[in-house]
Amino acid sequence: MSHLRDPASLTEQEIEEIEKQSLRCLYQAVVDFDFVAAEIFHESLDEVKDVAEDVTREMLDRLGGYQIQQRILGNVDYRKARYVIFPSLSVRQALFVDSKAEKDRNSARLQVSQISMSVLQRRGGGLIEERGRIPAISVYRDENYLSTILLVHYYYEDDADGRHTLKETTLVALPNAKLQSTYNPHADDTIWRVGPNAPTRGEEFRVRLGFTRLEGKARWRVQHIVYNAVSGRAEYEWQE
Repeated sequence: MSHLRDPASLTEQEIEEIEKQSLRCLYQAVVDFDFVAAEIFHESLDEVKDVAEDVTREMLDRLGGYQIQQRILGNVDYRKARYVIFPSLSVRQALFVDSKAEKDRNSARLQVSQISMSVLQRRGGGLIEERGRIPAISVYRDENYLSTILLVHYYYEDDADGRHTLKETTLVALPNAKLQSTYNPHADDTIWRVGPNAPTRGEEFRVRLGFTRLEGKARWRVQHIVYNAVSGRAEYEWQE
């Protein structure tokens, strides 16, 4: 394949462009799904976490691309090996997509097994540094793949009858660890909020991604789709 690049040789700008293109593909898949996501949430009696995973998988069935027959490992809902093809280059990609269903519209709870960057922040007056467990470059059969992590966050409320009302879907392109110096260079310049884990009870480290904080770094990395129950349509506009 012409112009096939080793992901390890990519510049930070090239990684940004690949992550942006990947988010655009996911965005289009969600837009094409329109109000169906809200209908599924409202009609399903399953646990909301399971509903979110099912909706994400259905939407990702519409995600195009040039697939590679390679199994990708990871603690997320959807994993796929594929080529990202630009006019100037092609690269192998390990695509990771996770889904969250929460009643917090401004942040998402994540485990370090679901991120690539390190978490640098202050907690209780002390400094925290936890490394993400998805490598910047994933290796399978001696081939390098650029790790790209996307998040589908479903903000919902419960009706009086216990049914789930989907209010908004937020799509996020989480930065690759190679972009650490741009998005979280130190504990006082961070996109992370304190997570809900309790170390004293032996709970695994968790962190919350602050959507507004990430938007402040790069507006395009956070896209919102709002569900209008009156019109029965999804409302959206890509933000640069």
